[in-house]
Amino acid sequence: MSKIDDLMARGTELLGSDHAILCGAMSWVSERNLVSAISNAGGFGVIACGAMTPELLDAEIAATSELAKRNFGVNLITMHPQLFDLIDVCAKHGVGHVVLAGGLPPKGSLEAIKASGAKVICFAPTLALAKKLVRSGVDALVIEGMEAGGHIGPVSTSVLAQEILPTLAEEVPIFVAGGIGRGEAIAGYLEMGASGVQLGTRFVCATESIAHPNFKKAFIRASARDAVASVQIDPRLPVIPVRAIKNLSTEAFTAKQREVANLLDEGTVDMMEAQLQIEHYWAGALRRAVIDGDVEGGSLMAGQSVGMVTQEESVADIIATLVQQAEAALRGRG
Repeated sequence: MSKIDDLMARGTELLGSDHAILCGAMSWVSERNLVSAISNAGGFGVIACGAMTPELLDAEIAATSELAKRNFGVNLITMHPQLFDLIDVCAKHGVGHVVLAGGLPPKGSLEAIKASGAKVICFAPTLALAKKLVRSGVDALVIEGMEAGGHIGPVSTSVLAQEILPTLAEEVPIFVAGGIGRGEAIAGYLEMGASGVQLGTRFVCATESIAHPNFKKAFIRASARDAVASVQIDPRLPVIPVRAIKNLSTEAFTAKQREVANLLDEGTVDMMEAQLQIEHYWAGALRRAVIDGDVEGGSLMAGQSVGMVTQEESVADIIATLVQQAEAALRGRG
């Protein structure tokens, strides 16, 4: 058994994959084609449900099942107004792994997922929350640092890993995410006690990714410092920052926040509706960039590892390279 297989054993056992490499759920990008390609290549693909309706998710899971010969999961956002309907859709298709992102899971959601026999994987932004999730029976955790693309927390991956892995890695498999672009970093987190990793940005320019050629070109051209976090302009509107490659839409988001803050002032919307409006804004902006190729007016969500994305290549090649780099690093350390 190779060193990397040995260190990833708990992760691969949980996922039923060859490598404990999850693909981050990226709206519009992590769909049937990329998800099935990653699972078929020995990683673990995860459908990004995002703002999908239950009907859309139903169709997406069915289409992915046609293409995927191996296990895949579904990522659900905890604040989705139809969360329990989406859980039912996953159960109907026998989805074996549900990933919950975006805040504390609502009451009854973990039980609803487990009732279908699926494993629950949750995002944990702090040690206190990670402990709470473990107590409530989650099967695994993802800890994601602020270097990641899309919605981010305030703490870096390396600090989260040092806070959470020594305390909880024995209790549940933990996947580290955020800013990972090479196998050497994977090796480091595995040695710290992680059971696997999650990468998103690294897979955007896969041949199998349906992202528009303009979107992929923007990733290949960008450096780490081009992927910046959005700025919160109103303290009353707790907008989760989003990391994306700087463009015209970066400024447009500031204007959108002002508009929503004014609606809050007027009492036209409540806080939940305000946050949903922001979410829908991102979903639309991301679609314009990923699907339509509008790389100025759309959102180019990307992690800081974007500087390590230098060409379009197949999912199988990306995974093979990461595994070889990690194995070489582990062997080099004796």
